[in-house]
Amino acid sequence: MRALITGSNGQDGSYLAELLHSRGWEVHALDRTAGSDVATIARHHVGSVDDVETVDRVVAAADPDCIFNLAGMSSVADSWADPVAAARINGVAVVALLHAALRQQESTARRVRFVQASSAEIFGAAERVPQAETTAIRPTSPYGASKAFAHSSVGVSRSRGLHASSAILFNHESPRRPLKFVTRKITNGVARIASGEDFTLSLGNLEAERDWGWAPDYVDALLRMAEADRPDDYVIATGVSRSVRDFVRTAFATVGIADWERHVTTDPSQLRPVDAPVLRGDAGHARRVLGWSPTVTFEQMVERMVHHDLELIARGDA
Repeated sequence: MRALITGSNGQDGSYLAELLHSRGWEVHALDRTAGSDVATIARHHVGSVDDVETVDRVVAAADPDCIFNLAGMSSVADSWADPVAAARINGVAVVALLHAALRQQESTARRVRFVQASSAEIFGAAERVPQAETTAIRPTSPYGASKAFAHSSVGVSRSRGLHASSAILFNHESPRRPLKFVTRKITNGVARIASGEDFTLSLGNLEAERDWGWAPDYVDALLRMAEADRPDDYVIATGVSRSVRDFVRTAFATVGIADWERHVTTDPSQLRPVDAPVLRGDAGHARRVLGWSPTVTFEQMVERMVHHDLELIARGDA
């Protein structure tokens, strides 16, 4: 089997490349720059997913059995700063990839599968909790709107005969998260405080709630979708929502700091213009059809991230 992964330099892409390689897949990757993390296990194609000519060329060259689209603007905050880029990279680029997959399928007379990394942000101001595949799509940010357009486009391509599935991924974290994400900012900040490097951690809304899971678990779900007999939409989530406050408390508990409040300040500049209400997913469909379920608890996830950042500081790498 041959895969093309867009965004292999990111958290999910790197885990997916490793998983596919371990299963004997030939892995191709499309990124803006050649990545070092998966350089030994993937053939890199350099380019942007929002360049239609590049997409057509790479899909034809890789001739994949499955395309996993994990590329895109991954920050809600960034989408507020540049909503046009969010629409182009997270939305229009997906249409180009889907069209290229359909053309490749027609030209080779061989099925091409497609898995799109969608997001719980498409639900935005959700009418129900938890959210499932049938929950109304009501995004509240440019990021959510761009992902909603891509999610709908997957369904359109499915009606045209493409084995295209959409993974509605709720928040999922790991030590590979960039520092600009609040979860990694927390674990890195806590590690620095525990190591005596800092005293204060500045954050935004501590009451915001999300359904957080372990990134490698969610990548496993992507592969299960690719291998499923029929394409479909799947919510991938733990079914438990936690607040940012819970995340902070658990991170500090990992390093034995109980009076964590004295280390945390609230910075109004870090608040989102609009924060989505409680996002909690119902992954019952994925459990029943794909046999998928999370394997790592919230507490284990946070502990692993904190210990990783402690190790980086001890080595002088942070």
